[in-house]
Amino acid sequence: MAGEELLFIEDDDSGRELGLFNLRKAGYAVDGARDGAEGLRRFDPERHAVVITDVRMPNVGGLEVLREIRARSPETPVLVITAYGDVDLAVAAMKAGAFDFIGKPFHREHLLLTVAKALERGRMRAELLSLQRQVAGVERAIVGRSPAMARVLDLADRVARAAAPVLVTGESGTGKELIARRIHARSSRGAAPFVAVNCAAIPAELLESELFGHVRGAFSGALRDRPGRFRQADGGTLFLDEVAELPPPLQAKLLRALQERVIDVVGSDVPVPVDVRVIAATNRDPGDLRGDLLYRLRVVEIELPPLRDRVDDIPQLVRHFVARFAAGRDVEIPEDVLADMSSRPWPGNVRELENACERAVILCAGDVLRTQDLPPRTTAAPAVAGGGDEWLPALPEDGLSLVDLEKRVIERVLALKRGNITQAAAYLRVPRHVLSYRMEKYGLRRGG
Repeated sequence: MAGEELLFIEDDDSGRELGLFNLRKAGYAVDGARDGAEGLRRFDPERHAVVITDVRMPNVGGLEVLREIRARSPETPVLVITAYGDVDLAVAAMKAGAFDFIGKPFHREHLLLTVAKALERGRMRAELLSLQRQVAGVERAIVGRSPAMARVLDLADRVARAAAPVLVTGESGTGKELIARRIHARSSRGAAPFVAVNCAAIPAELLESELFGHVRGAFSGALRDRPGRFRQADGGTLFLDEVAELPPPLQAKLLRALQERVIDVVGSDVPVPVDVRVIAATNRDPGDLRGDLLYRLRVVEIELPPLRDRVDDIPQLVRHFVARFAAGRDVEIPEDVLADMSSRPWPGNVRELENACERAVILCAGDVLRTQDLPPRTTAAPAVAGGGDEWLPALPEDGLSLVDLEKRVIERVLALKRGNITQAAAYLRVPRHVLSYRMEKYGLRRGG
């Protein structure tokens, strides 16, 4: 829902000042307008929770204001002020969608009561809409009431009311897409598409077509037109996960799309306008992005805390995941199991904890979880000998290949984790699909 500010439109100076005085004295933030035209110019659905307008005004009358606001923001309650003798106007206003009407000259108590009812109706409709979106699968539950998560959720909800790009940062498995979905669902775009793209999971040579689309014949294999993810998200939100994986040329094209609100379709010379809000995410240093794109994406940055910084949330998360995977079974979680899980480092964050809960429910012999149902605690790999710093090998004077080093590290971790890609990805603190892509790139198998 919009903010709690009111918009009061009244062409009579004394009536307007009296209304503003009474509303502000009652604690409301109120924006005043001298006539219908000014009121429509000032109206902001992201800011104004209720509009109060006189009916009889020169040029742009109250009924016209009502119809225009209903067209622009159907969820915003509109109260109309009518003289006590204007019964026909009051009826016409109610038929046109007014929430209620207030007699003129109005009584302070009646004004405040009607505004309070309108605000409450707006809150209830916003809550209902949020539940509907959760049921539809756009917004998903975010578990956690620690101070760190409370700050994140508060910032996400405030950002949702704006239209600016958002950059969500944090380690792998902290829930960046959940935050993006929450922002979308609670924004004015919530009923429009939410389209998610994992930039690290798509080969670089296909990314441009994936994002911006192509026309038939643009390249070998382009047998038909493809709209691309930007156009699929038109009117809604495009979530670019692992945005730092975009090659530099595509970063430049993304910047153009953000600044000009047009995209260049592969194989076409005609720019296509798009209306898309971009939410980007990365588990890497955002400084890996080109500077001008980073400034554009980082209008607001939301940094998600790792699970080790929100240990208080672990018991609640465990209960949530166990209940989900138990599928109706009443599985008890003893305190010693919760204590064990709360004491672990969880380098893969919430995603790793979720996988551990699924494993525990599967292995649970009865209806009580045991510590032996949990994944074994991993020990750190031994340091590499030869003058290295901690685990890093000594650097040869004639240089080394970073590609070979990455390949060797992945081979060793796969061997350490006995070919378990999920555990290897958690150990390396990268998403599973990123590790799978690297394995395919280097021709590595589960056995190392």
